[in-house]
Amino acid sequence: MSAQLSQNMLLAVPLAPLVGAIVAGLFGKQVGRRGAHVVTILGVLIAFVLSAITLKAVALDGARFNQTVYEWMVLGGLKMEVGFLIDGLSAMMMCVVTFVSLMVHIYTIGYMEEDPGYQRFFSYISLFTFSMLMLVMSNNMLQLFFGWEAVGLVSYLLIGFWYTKPTAIFANMKAFLVNRVGDFGFILGIGLLVAYGGSLNYTETFAKAGELAQIKFASPILTGIFGSEWMLLTVACICLFIGAMGKSAQFPLHVWLPDSMEGPTPISALIHAATMVTAGIFMVSRFSPLFELSDTALNFVMVIGAITALFMGFLGIIQNDIKRVVAYSTLSQLGYMTVALGASAYSVAVFHLMTHAFFKALLFLAAGSVIIGMHHDQDIRNMGGLRKYMPITWITSLLGSLALIGTPFFSGFYSKDSIIEAVHASHLPGAGFAYFAVIAGVFVTAFYSFRMYFLVFHGKENFHHKPFPGEHDHHDDHGEHHEPHESPWVVTVPLILLAIPSVVIGYLTIQPMLYGDFFKDAIFVNGAQHHAMAELAEEFHGALAMALHSLSTLPLWLAIGGVATAYVFYMVAPSIPATLARVLRPLITVMENKYYMDWINENIFAAGARALGTGFWKAGDQGLIDGVLINGSARTVGGIAGLVRRVQTGHLYWYALVMILGVVGLMTWQLWPYMGPQFKALLGL
Repeated sequence: MSAQLSQNMLLAVPLAPLVGAIVAGLFGKQVGRRGAHVVTILGVLIAFVLSAITLKAVALDGARFNQTVYEWMVLGGLKMEVGFLIDGLSAMMMCVVTFVSLMVHIYTIGYMEEDPGYQRFFSYISLFTFSMLMLVMSNNMLQLFFGWEAVGLVSYLLIGFWYTKPTAIFANMKAFLVNRVGDFGFILGIGLLVAYGGSLNYTETFAKAGELAQIKFASPILTGIFGSEWMLLTVACICLFIGAMGKSAQFPLHVWLPDSMEGPTPISALIHAATMVTAGIFMVSRFSPLFELSDTALNFVMVIGAITALFMGFLGIIQNDIKRVVAYSTLSQLGYMTVALGASAYSVAVFHLMTHAFFKALLFLAAGSVIIGMHHDQDIRNMGGLRKYMPITWITSLLGSLALIGTPFFSGFYSKDSIIEAVHASHLPGAGFAYFAVIAGVFVTAFYSFRMYFLVFHGKENFHHKPFPGEHDHHDDHGEHHEPHESPWVVTVPLILLAIPSVVIGYLTIQPMLYGDFFKDAIFVNGAQHHAMAELAEEFHGALAMALHSLSTLPLWLAIGGVATAYVFYMVAPSIPATLARVLRPLITVMENKYYMDWINENIFAAGARALGTGFWKAGDQGLIDGVLINGSARTVGGIAGLVRRVQTGHLYWYALVMILGVVGLMTWQLWPYMGPQFKALLGL
């Protein structure tokens, strides 16, 4: 243990937001609105400062911490404990989570100003921060699972924050149920590793990776379906990744994330940018020593990520709700991260996780600022020309959009371009499709991003003659002024502070994070089998040279093409999209129905499960158990008892006759072997 990373300091990182959440949640009425936001912001600020100190110690001084903080049970040789593993991966995640959370807390003061659940909301987002910190700081799978489930629970509470709104309740239930599907796979993966590895601790489990790789998993189900035995690690890693598919919203478990827009805008930034949806990316990176030993699992990860990156981007093109455009962008970018994981470029995936956290939080909060300025109208078709009304929101949105599409020198460029190159260098079977998906996704991302940007901030002002819908996110009334306005400073300051890293963080950190030793002991890559990172390192000659080289590469021109197409379609000739929509009506219908995934889930999986349950209930429970075993037994006993009851007449002569007949019968049965032959002879038989 390094002296620079004391146990008490690390404990304070998650506990400070927890204390704020408890005070705001349990004593909200006593401390009031001001007290609630002060105590929670102070808690997250303390966590951020301590996380920054931790990151400095890890990055500059080589400090590390891997120790049990509290052991609360030993069961069957398994240690149930709270412990922290602090290295480059966890220290970076701590800073990203706490910084974005701090910005969201400050932003919330303005956005939720008049909401009656003000204190409750601050309590939830602070509790969310605590849960995510426990997840990323854990050194064992039990604590990981605790943080994993805790962020799921709090996200359920946040998405359904307005619990009187039916669509919000449907959305939070949908998120909860879909994540339960993923978490079932996740806990199976943990169970396999614990059963065969004998430990919940990361270090002890990873040390046995070689032994685990030799174990064949002879499951009758897998053998029957696929015709061969599977490696234990392949099954375990795929199960773990199914958990990541739920949390990080990968196809087909992505369906919950767009609907989660029903919650207040600040939680969109918190859940979708820096915390819950990145938990799956972090988890796979943390378990890289195991994933590296299974090419089958890596290929599965890559293909799922490629499908998500491309096809979720398509859906962003047709969205008209400003928050849903950004939500589908998040889905697509998570697909990019997942593709990088499959290419064994874990550091690139985490690098994009970090850069994406800043510019995506910026875009979500900017969307919220636009919603405030538009008096809670979220339809981008009713906007236009907001640039002159909301200058700070405009410029920060532009910077965020440029970072998202991978503009050279912006943060998103360095991470997204590295993902494309890593996939190109991969030799897995799914790499060809994945490369096509991430390349095509560059054009798609640029198109839908600047479609939204142009429709919101440029062109015709479409709000003058259209009444605002009055769908108040937090039940206040801004309807007195029917002209857009810039948001208050508590909203714009976080936008500015998020815009800065959205522009510069990639340029400043690509060298140490991808080609230095920042992740040297946190991420493992089997260089002999997977060469992507080695090939990237050979071609990297500095951040400046990388940006200059990109000027002649396909991704940049695809991005320029996407922006230009969006400008022509929506600024120059708006009749073109309408014509295309008529010509491509069947395709648009499929996309409007989100590839019918909701219909499939509701009418096949959910309805099938209900039908199966009804069948078991009717045939099994009512028919067999109640009808045959329980009621049938009761009827049989009742019938026998009825017959016996008829014999019990209460007359002495009847009992005497029965006794005599019984004695005669008994004597006949006993004497028949001896008297039978004589009796037959007497009768001439």
